[in-house]
Amino acid sequence: MKKLLLSLLFLAANLYAGEIKIAVAANVTAAMEALQQEFAKTHPDTKVTVLLGSSGKLTAQIANGAPFDVFMSADMTFPHSLYEKKIAMNEPQVYAQGALALFSIKGFDLSKGISVVTDAGINKIAIANPKSAPYGKAAIEALTKTGLLEKVEGKFVYGESITQAVQYTITAAEIGFVAKSSMKSKDMIKYEEGKAYVDVDPSLYTPIDQGVVMLKHGENNSEAKAFYDFIMSKEAKAIFKAYGYLVHE
Repeated sequence: MKKLLLSLLFLAANLYAGEIKIAVAANVTAAMEALQQEFAKTHPDTKVTVLLGSSGKLTAQIANGAPFDVFMSADMTFPHSLYEKKIAMNEPQVYAQGALALFSIKGFDLSKGISVVTDAGINKIAIANPKSAPYGKAAIEALTKTGLLEKVEGKFVYGESITQAVQYTITAAEIGFVAKSSMKSKDMIKYEEGKAYVDVDPSLYTPIDQGVVMLKHGENNSEAKAFYDFIMSKEAKAIFKAYGYLVHE
């Protein structure tokens, strides 16, 4: 009898242990593990499946029926387009504000700021695809505002996401435009701020408001709603802040 009761309890636990699927902009990669660990403190039995990618590509997948419950974008435009198509249940809410950084392991004088990209020793500049990655769009905006775009656009090496732009900066380019949050991952913290990377003057680009939406697929998933609420919580905001984002308390 006791074994039967234990078996029934085990089955019940598994029956109500939920699963949520989240599409997440690649710049959140470093923070995502910490966010999942914090969420697990209150939802230990919830399986959280995460797909990372450029906001544009993730939006296209969602629009074509990919079964995600929550979408964390690198901007507000893509999730808003899903809301207009009635694929998202709510208008996007800002969960964090991203910061653009210049990154190089080649010893260039980054104290020059964005003008360093014109140095004679720089032949390739890594940048996320501005058509699908908001950080790439911000980099183009900064270069345009400083009058540098025409001088360097022939040197661009495009990554399909900000994560790939970071990889290209290390392997195929002398310098790159990356998300500051990318520099906070376990693999990247060895690179010193001020030497290997610096902030791009935030006045040179439109603030990178990053938006989150609940998707229709997760409409009846209470745990997906719980994760959405968690992303807007003070606990999540503390994690975003630790990973290089600006947050509004």
